[in-house]
Amino acid sequence: MEDIEDVIGSGAPPGLRFPMIAVGMKPKKLQSRKMEDIPSLNIPGTQTIYIKTFGCSHNQSDSEYMAGQLSAYGYAINDNPEEADLWLINTCTVKSPSQSAMETLILKSKSARKPLVVAGCVPQGSKDLKELEGVSIIGVQQIDRVVEVVEETLKGHEVRLLKRSTLPALDLPKVRKNRFVEILPINVGCLGACTYCKTKHARGHLGSYTVESLVNRVRQVISGGVKEIWLSSEDTGAYGRDIGVNLPILLNAIVAELPPDRSTILRIGMTNPPFILEHLNEIAKVLCHPCVYSFLHVPVQSGSDFVLKAMNREYTVGEFKVVVDTLNQLVPGMQIATDIICGFPGETDEDFAETIKLIQEYRFPHVHISQFYPRPGTPAARMKKVPSRTVKNRSRELTSVFESFTPYHGMEGRIEKIWITETATDGIYLVGHTKGYIQVLVVAPKSMLGTSTYVKITSVGR
Repeated sequence: MEDIEDVIGSGAPPGLRFPMIAVGMKPKKLQSRKMEDIPSLNIPGTQTIYIKTFGCSHNQSDSEYMAGQLSAYGYAINDNPEEADLWLINTCTVKSPSQSAMETLILKSKSARKPLVVAGCVPQGSKDLKELEGVSIIGVQQIDRVVEVVEETLKGHEVRLLKRSTLPALDLPKVRKNRFVEILPINVGCLGACTYCKTKHARGHLGSYTVESLVNRVRQVISGGVKEIWLSSEDTGAYGRDIGVNLPILLNAIVAELPPDRSTILRIGMTNPPFILEHLNEIAKVLCHPCVYSFLHVPVQSGSDFVLKAMNREYTVGEFKVVVDTLNQLVPGMQIATDIICGFPGETDEDFAETIKLIQEYRFPHVHISQFYPRPGTPAARMKKVPSRTVKNRSRELTSVFESFTPYHGMEGRIEKIWITETATDGIYLVGHTKGYIQVLVVAPKSMLGTSTYVKITSVGR
C-alpha cells in the first residue's frame, strides 16, 4: 500500500489537515453493529485515547506532542486502556525487550478489538514487521499528523504515514507528563553508524532545529511555568553540524534566556564522546552556570578499544577519559553517567576485564548496564555472538562491581539547593535534584512542586 505522502506529496506545512478520503488507505470490513452501540465513532474528536510510551526522553516528548494535538482536537487522553476507544503505542527499537513488550501490547489490543496506531522507531525502522500487519503506523517525523491518522483508524481504515519530510514544529500543542518539565528535542538522528544500533534506521541522519526556533520554545515554556528543561537528542554533541552551528552556540543562547532568579534549570542530554571533544572547555563553562545541572550522560559502551572499533563508535577509551577528566577538573561537583554493553560480539575475557577496570577507576555514580541484543538488519546481528551464559555472567559481575560503590558517602549533613519537580512513586516524598542532578527525597507539601529550596541531607543511599 502507498504511504499517504506518496499520494499527496510532502510540501504541506505542519498542521495542515488533508481530506483523508483522497489518500491511499486499506478500508477494513467492519462487523455489522447497531448505530446506538457506537455513537461516538462517527463524531471525530469525541473518543478516548490510551497512549503507551516506550524508550527514551525523545520518545516521551513525541508522545506529549501527540497527546497535545489529540487533546486540542477534542479527544480525551486516558491512562486506562480498557476505557479507551483507541490505543496509540509509541515504540522503541533500541533493545529486543522493548520491542517484545510492544508486540505483547499489540496482541492485547487486537484481542480486545481496540483500534490501534503504532508510532515511533519500530514502524519507522521496520515497517514490514509481521506484528504491524493490519494496524495503522505513523513515523517519527510525522507526529504532527497524528490527528488524521487517529481519525481514519477509528473509521476502520489502515493508515501508513512514514516518509520523512520537514521536522515537526516545536510549538505544536503538548500535554506534558510532568507539567514542570519540558523535554525539548534539539535534533533528530545522528552522524554515527554504530554497528549494533537500530535507532539510526528509524531516526535517520542528523537534522537539527535552528537556534532561533529552540530559543523561542525555551521562552515559551518558561513563560508557561516550566521549571526544568531537558535537551533531548540521539547525540546532543552533534547538534548543529548540519546547519553550520554547534552545541556551545545553542547552549549559550538558551542559558541567556533562563530566569536570573534560578527558578528554571537546564539539563543537557546524552552526548557521545567524539563530537564534544573539541568543545570541552566551552561545555564545561556552561555546566558551571548556576542554572545548568552539573551532569552529563556520556556512554562509553566498553572499556576495550578492540570492542569500540567493532562497534564503530569512532573514539578510543583514551578519548573518553579525556572527556571525563576534563569535565571533572573544570566543573565543581560534576556527575557523569555512562552506559556499558556486556557481551558484544567478539568481546573476550580480556576485553571485559578492561571494562571492569574502567568502571572501577572512575566509580561512576550512574552506570546503565545492558546485555547485547542483536537487532535485525544491523551489522552486529551478523557477527559471531558471545555465548548467552557468558553475557549474563558478565552483566552480573559488572552490576556487582557497580553496586559496591558508595558515590554519595560524605554528603550527610551538607546543605544543598534542590529543584523539586515530581512526586515519588510511593506518594509520600517529593523528588528534587541537586546541582549535580543527585536525587533527593523530601517530605514536603505538594505546594513545593515546581520550586527550588535549600535542604540538609540527613541520610544517603547508594
